[in-house]
Amino acid sequence: MKEIKDKAREMMKGFCRVCKVCDGRACAGEVPGMGGLGTGASFKANLEALEGYRLNMRLLHDAAEPDTSVSLLGYDLSMPVLAAPIGGVSFNMGGGVSEEDYASAVVTGCAKAGVIGCTGDGVPPVIHESGFSAIAENGGRGIPFIKPWEGAELDEKLEKARATGCTVFGMDVDAAGLITLRQMGRPVAPKPAAELKKIIDKVHSWDAKFILKGVMTPDEAELAAEVGADAIVVSNHGGRVLDHTPGTAEVLPEVVEHAHGKIVILVDGGIRTGADVLKMLALGANGVLIGRPVSVAAVGGLTEGVTKYFETLRAQLSGAMVLTGCKDIASIDTNVLF
Repeated sequence: MKEIKDKAREMMKGFCRVCKVCDGRACAGEVPGMGGLGTGASFKANLEALEGYRLNMRLLHDAAEPDTSVSLLGYDLSMPVLAAPIGGVSFNMGGGVSEEDYASAVVTGCAKAGVIGCTGDGVPPVIHESGFSAIAENGGRGIPFIKPWEGAELDEKLEKARATGCTVFGMDVDAAGLITLRQMGRPVAPKPAAELKKIIDKVHSWDAKFILKGVMTPDEAELAAEVGADAIVVSNHGGRVLDHTPGTAEVLPEVVEHAHGKIVILVDGGIRTGADVLKMLALGANGVLIGRPVSVAAVGGLTEGVTKYFETLRAQLSGAMVLTGCKDIASIDTNVLF
């Protein structure tokens, strides 16, 4: 991974420093780029919230070879991890690789590692086109995320995404405030419950599932379940849309308290290592999404880089499970946390 990160640092110069600790401090306000909006407080809050949890070490048990595999949203995964949807290589990452190569690296690298890659959306069209193409090339094994567009664009992209053969669709409603889209004059907006239900009903008519990304409060988690979403992602969009939000690990327990059993609960934000994955699962998440580290791996090592990152992450998760006495994913609960 060191060689991959070194290569990424060179290729992303001026857009991402590939810091030893990816905590949003050096890149605060760098949007476009890989930073957090404004003061970067929301980006930093994600890391700080996770750091606030400690793990209970337990070694008087027989969980020597933990099973990290799980079934999630119809997928059999090597671990409950997905690559978060990120696009815009040219204006966020320096353009060292093409949008097509980036999307292919993420989706294919994830498939080789036994996890799932999500693809991004935005302006110009090559962003979503590259993602859809990568998913199609992998036999539909990938999740296309479509932004909350207004008008015909949303329906058109849903139909295009359907043609990839995917079985899960996503919408990152937290993108409604993205500076980059406002600068480009493209209409995105929050989605009221009635409109969301129509979108979800359409996806369900295709025998597919729907993920709603950008839920940060218990009431909206319950509302997402009521309108038929199959999963939510507790997410503040990596701190890139609203300054001064809490970290996702801060709000996750209350979301779980209100929505557990009603909907699949995923979470992203500041997850860097296997121990971070373990913490989020212990807080009640069914799975996690990881963003910036995957982007670094993709730019620095393409498909091989992404696969290597997830293999490293899985080894870290397995090691953390051994040292906390967790024989499988189902056995991870709040007892893991100090």
